[in-house]
Amino acid sequence: MKEKKAYPLRIDAKVLEAAQRWADDELRSLNAQIEYALRAALRRAGRLPPAAPPAPETEQGDDDGQ
Repeated sequence: MKEKKAYPLRIDAKVLEAAQRWADDELRSLNAQIEYALRAALRRAGRLPPAAPPAPETEQGDDDGQ
C-alpha cells in the first residue's frame, strides 16, 4: 500500500458541501473525492505522471495445454 500522509485542510464551506455531494454521487468518501480531484488537476497541469494503464487480464478457462 502506498504511504498516506495526513494534512489538515481549511476549505470554504460551500466548496466542501459541493465536494461532499460529488463524493456521494460517485459513492466515494469525501477524502477519496478530494484526492481524486486533486490528482486529476495535477495530471492536467503536467505535475503528476499519467496513471499507469491497468495490467492486462490473463484469460482463464479452458486450457488445452498448448
